Amino acid sequence: MFVIEVSEIRGKCPVYKKGDKMVIEGPEIVLEKTDAICIHALASLLHYVVALRDGADPRKLGLSKDGRYAYIQCMDPGEPYTEGGTVIFKCYRVDKEKKT
Repeated sequence: MFVIEVSEIRGKCPVYKKGDKMVIEGPEIVLEKTDAICIHALASLLHYVVALRDGADPRKLGLSKDGRYAYIQCMDPGEPYTEGGTVIFKCYRVDKEKKT
C-alpha cells in the first residue's frame, strides 16, 4: 500500500486539510481509505507515485534528504499568483513505514 499524506498547506487549499490521505493499492486509488482527491495535485503526484510505490529511492529522485519519505508539492503557487495555495505531500510505502 502507498500513502500520500498532506504534510503542510501554504496558503488556502479548497480540497485538503493537514493530515488528509490518499491511499493507493496497485493501480487503484482506494476511495474508501482516501479523504479527498484534487485533480490539480494528481498532475504533480502521478509522475512519481508509480516509481515510489514500486520501491524507487526518493533520494535518487530528488524528493528526500533522508529517504524515509518523498515530498511532492502541488503545482498551485498560491498568493500572490493565485487565490489558492500549495500543498506539500509526504509519500511513503506502508510496508517500509516504521510504526512508532
